[in-house]
Amino acid sequence: MSDTASVDTRPNALSAWPDARGRFGDYGGRFVAETLMPNIIELEAAYEDAKRDVEFQREMEEFLRDYVGKPSPIYFAERLTEEFGGAKIWFKRDELNHTGSHKINNCLGQVLLAKRMGKTRIIAETGAGQHGVATATVAARFGLPCTVFMGATDVERQAPNVFRMKLLGAEVVPVSSGTGTLKDAMNEALRDWVTNVHDTFYVIGTVAGPHPYPAMVRDFQSIIGREARAQIMDRLGRLPDAAVACIGGGSNAMGLFHPFIDDEDVRLIGVEAAGHGIETGEHAASLKGGKPGILHGNKTYLLQDDDGQIIDAHSISAGLDYPGIGPEHAFLHDAKRAEYVSATDTEALEMFQLCTKLEGIIPALEPAHALARVRDLAKELGPEGVILMNMCGRGDKDVPQVAEMLGVSL
Repeated sequence: MSDTASVDTRPNALSAWPDARGRFGDYGGRFVAETLMPNIIELEAAYEDAKRDVEFQREMEEFLRDYVGKPSPIYFAERLTEEFGGAKIWFKRDELNHTGSHKINNCLGQVLLAKRMGKTRIIAETGAGQHGVATATVAARFGLPCTVFMGATDVERQAPNVFRMKLLGAEVVPVSSGTGTLKDAMNEALRDWVTNVHDTFYVIGTVAGPHPYPAMVRDFQSIIGREARAQIMDRLGRLPDAAVACIGGGSNAMGLFHPFIDDEDVRLIGVEAAGHGIETGEHAASLKGGKPGILHGNKTYLLQDDDGQIIDAHSISAGLDYPGIGPEHAFLHDAKRAEYVSATDTEALEMFQLCTKLEGIIPALEPAHALARVRDLAKELGPEGVILMNMCGRGDKDVPQVAEMLGVSL
């Protein structure tokens, strides 16, 4: 395994990271098999070239507008604001994107990049299935064969999204190793990529993996924060007091946070999955319950034992059920620029139902975690406060699972 060559290039502003090595302070980098290194270097060069290409940017903007449905609106959650009795709560409604989540922002960018590089096959990993659906959707649009690796456990609890992927023409490969969840799916996707580097593009769904993926996914997802920043300034004439998002690997949160990083008066708050409770050990809160290590090609906070072996994560939400976090989040955590808290399965299930009943918006179980801490934050900030929360996914995919947990027959 190799990391990038040592180059001491340290950006000044927090938003300017990573450095030339793909590092966010002590985190990030690229620790991959030697057989993958040429492909990673090729990808980095292609992405840097695409960023400077006006035609690539124009095509991306057109598809975001006409196909994805950007910009997604912001929405004042009036009844939840009244229920929580504090700050005004605004949703950035990226669940209204085509395919039902923020994931397509990134998938569109990466598949356009794959086409640019002449790759003829797309692979991806998925947890809740939203990234898999988004990847399969864009691959279908451009006529590219697509294989999605998904943990066997997640295949069972996210059956609607599995069927959607198959309808879109994707091959869904259940992964039964480990706990059959997101970590295991990513392991299998990396194995496939190593074997098929000549024609295959790996669309990673979160701000993790070897450089340039964490920065590239962040850049594609930053449309969330750029839109929201302009929208709330237009509506309120001010920035929010806090920007809040759920955290698995962390792409929706980084997409929201990044355009606000240098606005020091805006608190950035990520909500990890506490599962059955941090104290039980059955959770997916890498920052609260983990320590630095290396997984999937980058250094970051991971759930691991004293011998450095990865500990299985747990969350009611398949999209947050990952034993690590993106390296830029680890960096912002240590720099104390962002705050990271957590919410349990029980709290997420409560917020899933409450948001549905009060706002007529069925949230995915992932952003339902963020809502649990928005409730506390609203009271802390008081009536003059403003909270911007990323409603990053809709909950259609979770209805069968929630119904079963509530003892309701469909």
